[in-house]
Amino acid sequence: MAILLLHGGAGAIAADVENDTVTGLSSACDAGHARLGGGGSALDAALDAVSSMEANEYAFNAGIGGAPTREGTVELDAAVMLSDGSTGAVAVVRNTPFVARLADRVRTETPHVLLAAHGAEALVRDPVANERLLTPRSRARWEAWRARYAPPSGSGTVGAVALDDDGRLAAVTSTGGMLGQWSGRIGDTPLIGAGTYANKTVAVSCTGTGEAFIRGVTAKSLADRITAGDDVERALRQELDALVRFGGEGGIILVTSDGRHAFGFNSASMALGWRHADDGEQLVARAPGIRVMRGR
Repeated sequence: MAILLLHGGAGAIAADVENDTVTGLSSACDAGHARLGGGGSALDAALDAVSSMEANEYAFNAGIGGAPTREGTVELDAAVMLSDGSTGAVAVVRNTPFVARLADRVRTETPHVLLAAHGAEALVRDPVANERLLTPRSRARWEAWRARYAPPSGSGTVGAVALDDDGRLAAVTSTGGMLGQWSGRIGDTPLIGAGTYANKTVAVSCTGTGEAFIRGVTAKSLADRITAGDDVERALRQELDALVRFGGEGGIILVTSDGRHAFGFNSASMALGWRHADDGEQLVARAPGIRVMRGR
């Protein structure tokens, strides 16, 4: 029954990075599913998948290659939540690409749920200079943005949800934020219930216009609907419609304790990958909609 479902962001995913995105999704799926197949937990699998995407400098807006702020620096956010209710999150981290694992250290090594800026950075065992998080691609995107000084934009947030053979669920989300965002801006990713949530029934990870997910408390609202017995497709559609009312768009992935897993998005495209039993796929989907699957 073990299932891994991940996303590599929703929005306008450019055609010239599609191959790199699909390759990155495939590597992340392989890493996470190998952990599940080796008896690892849902959290182990989700962290391995997200760490793979955070280390990928070619495709995603997370970790290395996170979107630069107005000042040209990189500030990263992440969150982890398990079906037992344990949670950790970090925000405005500038000295490591692996912020999902840092969020898990907040969960396991501190009495807190969310640490930001220097408080979170103090937990990093092997800090790196912020410049190490910039790539030629992310720097070029920032310079192009600065030349036209457009509003903050983009979403390549990555995330994973997993169910292991023991019935445990985990949700992990990691992001570099929005290109050109104000320094110190915190989106939905590290806010439990907005962009990341898990309970004993379902695990959820979101990507898109962070402020809209915050206003709608989207991840928990969706989890509450499904926990109460609502149809998965209907619940996803209602939350995606609510995003529009709150001034945004994006995508959502989820997996349930009984093996259902699904995604939905109302943006131009969404990067997706999954593995369960002998089934798996990775793609950049360009037809907005909802898909519900079931593990074998």
